[in-house]
Amino acid sequence: MGTLTKKDIVQNVHDKLGFSKKDSAEMVKCIFEVAQESLARGEKMKISGFGTFATKEKKAQRGRNPQTGEEIEIPAKRVLSFKSSQILKKILND
Repeated sequence: MGTLTKKDIVQNVHDKLGFSKKDSAEMVKCIFEVAQESLARGEKMKISGFGTFATKEKKAQRGRNPQTGEEIEIPAKRVLSFKSSQILKKILND
């Protein structure tokens, strides 16, 4: 098993849709920019048949440095979550 990279996605768009590699790269870049901007604003991004990306707020919490045992404060942050669609779940489990 390998890793699907942005370059691989561009190649697939080029192969399947017949656009030039330059145009394919620009389309993929634009899609990722729109997704990043939407998620940064706190919006959900739903891709029918694939799944939903959303941001969640994580509260600040106390942690411990495993090397020193010293208590530390872990700051609040936003994290990305993904919930796959029923269609994707079925594809993955068949």
